[in-house]
Amino acid sequence: MFNKLKSCIIAFSSIQTNTITLTSNRLEWRDLQPDTDNFQHLFSRSFNDNTDTLASVQPRLVNAMALLQQSSASFPLMLARCAENSDYLSLLTQALESVSEPVPGLFGGNYLIEEDHISWQPAVSASDSFASSGGIHYADWIEAEQLFGCVRCFQNRIQLQPGLVHRANGGTLVLSLRSLLAQPLMWLRLRQIMVEKRFAWLSPDETRPLPVSIPSMPLQLKLVLCGERDALADFQEIEPELASLCVYSEFEDNLQILDEDDFTLWGSWVTQIAAHAGLPAINADFWPELVREAVRYTGDQETLPLCPMWIGRQLREAALSGEGINAQSLKTALEAREWRENYLAERIRDEILLDQILIETEGETIGQINALSVIEFPGHPRAFGEPSRISCVVHAGDGEFTDVERKAELGGNLHAKGMMIMQAFLIAELHLEQQLPFSASLVFEQSYSEVDGDSASLAELCALISALSDQPIAQQIAVTGSVDQLGNVQPVGGLNEKIEGFFHICQQRDLTGKQGVIIPRSNVRHLSLQQTIVDAVREGRFHIWAVSRIEEALLLLTGIEWQKEDAPCLLRAIQERITQYNQQDARHRPWTLRWLNWLNRS
Repeated sequence: MFNKLKSCIIAFSSIQTNTITLTSNRLEWRDLQPDTDNFQHLFSRSFNDNTDTLASVQPRLVNAMALLQQSSASFPLMLARCAENSDYLSLLTQALESVSEPVPGLFGGNYLIEEDHISWQPAVSASDSFASSGGIHYADWIEAEQLFGCVRCFQNRIQLQPGLVHRANGGTLVLSLRSLLAQPLMWLRLRQIMVEKRFAWLSPDETRPLPVSIPSMPLQLKLVLCGERDALADFQEIEPELASLCVYSEFEDNLQILDEDDFTLWGSWVTQIAAHAGLPAINADFWPELVREAVRYTGDQETLPLCPMWIGRQLREAALSGEGINAQSLKTALEAREWRENYLAERIRDEILLDQILIETEGETIGQINALSVIEFPGHPRAFGEPSRISCVVHAGDGEFTDVERKAELGGNLHAKGMMIMQAFLIAELHLEQQLPFSASLVFEQSYSEVDGDSASLAELCALISALSDQPIAQQIAVTGSVDQLGNVQPVGGLNEKIEGFFHICQQRDLTGKQGVIIPRSNVRHLSLQQTIVDAVREGRFHIWAVSRIEEALLLLTGIEWQKEDAPCLLRAIQERITQYNQQDARHRPWTLRWLNWLNRS
């Protein structure tokens, strides 16, 4: 009677603890999207669209450009990390114009052509063919003739055509770095011009020299090369000395929003882009919807994008999808874009719903768990989330943990690292004085491509502990997150897509109110989920739990604590299973080795 009462008390205590943990770890619906209420009063007023906004959102870049304009270096060069397209180069040109002071006088001059004799004279008029007043010039792609000009012969008449370097003489030239690296001979010639500060006419064909001798001309300019990091790395390898002496800066991709001034600055930046594109005025209700989509793009609730291409796309598509730029027009545009790009995600979802890919969303199973992954197909514009079934089996062995993905050469180095970290945590927690008498095998079921990353290590560790402790895992809960050797749960990427992928499967199978996702607590700031999920969480039909430790995840998945004194727990279940196995193994030893039993007892 006493034992039965004691077990009832323990069971009641376990249920009570589990309920408290479920409640404390569960996120409210307000946590699932960025909070725009604090800026609501800003939406109704017009943001300033003045041209000085660039200097405010890109202070490092503008400072570097001002330094370049004041530079007296023999080779005035600036490297700027940014996308190599006309949108970015146009913005850089505007920034250079804002920090440049007009240079009096003319640069360059004019070529006098008298039959077969060509002579040079300095510029006396702006109408001279090779005269320049400096200024800022840019090109996102260049060919040799476009950059250096050319010599044309027609009916025994010679004509000289100026190039981009001649028009930028005395000023600044902004070029795409990738276009120069793709044509190395063109870069070598441009470098020589800047070193010698003279332009010499060369024949584009070495086998056919110029028909006449053409005198060189003085030419000086400042150069800005723009490219992504891989292009900058290639340039650094080709020109290490120049790269070490140049002015360097970056076009910052995001703006951290800490207060109202930051948001006002971002609003002015968006408004300026809209005005530059000739788009209609932005309605007040447009801003919260844009912020939610912007957070999905940056992956952080406190960071908003500055990319002019991304912002311009949202504005243009919203303007095309309704009357003006408002919340409904942006929603319509985003839904239409998702529908156009969602073919692959829907096909994989159909495979799961038709039980061709086996994913359980109800019941309990030992050694099986739903992990979450992000799928990115080459050539497909949208990443999407997909649940993956991880299974673990345990058998008598020498303590080896087999990573089937690694054995089959489908697991990457980061995945292997995650496996070793979770093994280290488990072995340290068990405090074993000898080798674990069990071997385990972990695998991503129905996975036929390479698996990499450590974002499934939390799920794998939970599956391993479930198999070792012989305790079932709730299949209606999916898990994402990585762990360290101390059992801390670490953030992962692609969180919104992962949650949405599992939610849509549960929604198609009918939400039971028990389904949900476990995420790292440090990932909460990255959430910007679809409105359907927010509504389901608000109504209690779906749940999202945030955890900081492996123990919290195990309690949510199994209903049993990892470690607890004087009460059933997962750690004690594993230790008792190990002890039981060792005793059985000792009884089955040959009589000549049974003296080891007394040695073990001592």
